[in-house]
Amino acid sequence: MKIICIGRNYAKHASELKNEVPQEPVFFLKPDSSILQKNKPFYIPDFTNEVHYEVEVLFRISRLGKNISTKFAPRYYSEVGLGVDFTARDLQQELKQRGLPWEKAKAFDASAVLGKFISLDQVEDLNNISFSLKKNGELVQEGNTKDMLFNIDELVSYTSKYMTLKIGDIIFSGTPEGVGEVMIGDRLQGYIGEQLMFDFMVK
Repeated sequence: MKIICIGRNYAKHASELKNEVPQEPVFFLKPDSSILQKNKPFYIPDFTNEVHYEVEVLFRISRLGKNISTKFAPRYYSEVGLGVDFTARDLQQELKQRGLPWEKAKAFDASAVLGKFISLDQVEDLNNISFSLKKNGELVQEGNTKDMLFNIDELVSYTSKYMTLKIGDIIFSGTPEGVGEVMIGDRLQGYIGEQLMFDFMVK
């Protein structure tokens, strides 16, 4: 199982981090050891002083595929969910400045939070999913998949050119603007529409 994370897929988020808006999808991987699920607490690692939350809509791959055309992409995923891509922002900035890969900042243990997944028949329009993140009861991020630069079918097609998609793989489809730092004692709650998808503590 692999986790494919799409970066800079919302124009306003790219702008808030002073990144260029990409002309094609940007993606990176997280290992299975990065998974945190079942609302277990997230422990801030001791190698960073600035961990940021990034709430994202997730899609679970349900069929083996390679070089998938966009028109056939809907055959390759069956569930949608919500999660958090935790980022050690201080490490990421340092690595970017040195022209080095981001793995230390993105792929560390428990950095990929997986909330609940629901079947596609519970979603009216995949390209119009409202989602949000609350920190300590306060709304901090709000987005809609209609604002993605590249929709899920385009992401499935693009990533499958470079690597085989396998059953159980998960695509993190990018985060909207509003990312910010987490601190010990914070409570994070994520929603698709009004449905609670995850609820966990930071320790």
